[in-house]
Amino acid sequence: MKYLAERLKSARLMNGLSLQGLADRIENRITKQALSKYEQGQVIPDSEMIGLLAEALHVRPDYFHADTVIEFGEIEFRKLDSYPVKEKNRIVEIAKNELSRYIELEEILGIETKFHNPLDGMVITSLEDIEKAAETLRMAWGLGTDAISNVIELLEDHHVKVIEIESEESFDGFATWVNGKDIPLIVLNKAKFVHKLDRKRFTALHELGHLLLDVNGYEEKQKEKFCHAFAAAMLIPKETLREELGGKRSKLSMNELGAIKQQYGISMQALVYRAKNLGLISENYLKQFYMVFNQLGFRVTEPVDYEGMEHSNRFSQLLFRALAEEYISISKAAALKNQKLAEFRKENMVI
Repeated sequence: MKYLAERLKSARLMNGLSLQGLADRIENRITKQALSKYEQGQVIPDSEMIGLLAEALHVRPDYFHADTVIEFGEIEFRKLDSYPVKEKNRIVEIAKNELSRYIELEEILGIETKFHNPLDGMVITSLEDIEKAAETLRMAWGLGTDAISNVIELLEDHHVKVIEIESEESFDGFATWVNGKDIPLIVLNKAKFVHKLDRKRFTALHELGHLLLDVNGYEEKQKEKFCHAFAAAMLIPKETLREELGGKRSKLSMNELGAIKQQYGISMQALVYRAKNLGLISENYLKQFYMVFNQLGFRVTEPVDYEGMEHSNRFSQLLFRALAEEYISISKAAALKNQKLAEFRKENMVI
């Protein structure tokens, strides 16, 4: 009864509806007061009403009976203090729903979901410490100094959950810990990164920095600076950039920066800023570069695109493994994907 009440409210918020909005969607078959009693656990809806609510809220009826526990830690919508509360709630509830199905699938397969932080205990006081942190994480994850081909897949493979949600373009993403410190979660806005995969990679690693680095004691501006530096260091290690640029430089070529961007998936602007932080170019040259870049209209859309692949198929792979090994039925597989059985069969050619 408790889970049904909580999940009904969650589904309503996922759809961005008030109680009256939900009542209107089901053509006022029941009142908002009756819906409120459902959400408070005072009354249990019958099977017919559950079916009606499921249809209206775009979930399967068995959604209301799932009991996977998902508790988010503190969430910071950085730079978005004025972001609509309804939209914040919608994003959070969608993330909880997707994550609960993901964790349930891992539990079915007996996969350990608890995350080990290789940076736990590291003290961060300077950009040099950030470089060490990035080197430590790269070593722990067996990355060496090579380019990362798919950041999202890398994170998922190391038990950092990444969920992508459609929202207004002013929202980039957020990160939080789930169920204590068991599961790190990064939520990204699909709409923000449709044609900007380099920014998507950078944002995902920036949010990872907020999760793994001990920077909470610093003011917001300093935290952001550290996490920006961490993302850049993860995308292109210090010695790698030094080798690519051939040491200290007095000026840089646009074509050269574009080539490095295409190889390492980091924006030209982030490359130049990183070169300045590492002492490879001067502060004055950085300012000059940004001024020219701005004059040419490249601050928003750079002249060279990064063309890579930035998504993970891990959930789908686990789902079809569970199905093939008969850990779950076709009906359960459809439920875990939040699809109707017929739709699941059609999309996945299941006989």
